[in-house]
Amino acid sequence: MMVTDVHDQAIAARMALIVGADRFDRLFRAVRFDEVDGDILYVYARDEDTAAEMEDEFALHISIIASKILDREINVVLVLPWHLMKSER
Repeated sequence: MMVTDVHDQAIAARMALIVGADRFDRLFRAVRFDEVDGDILYVYARDEDTAAEMEDEFALHISIIASKILDREINVVLVLPWHLMKSER
């Protein structure tokens, strides 16, 4: 299931409330909550370092927020750099 633009923005907005403006701008500025495959949410960040930090520090927060917004269970959040994106939107 592809995540709609509205759902993508809703997840990003909720994450902004949690992490604050400065950290959001640094980590989530170019984020894309892209696709759900089973219980895995694929997220794309601008580079490998950002992806690693997002996954390490915020995967649990993202999974809880995404589960509520998408109305389906998200148990795994996989954050990858943009150059590994499967589909261009």
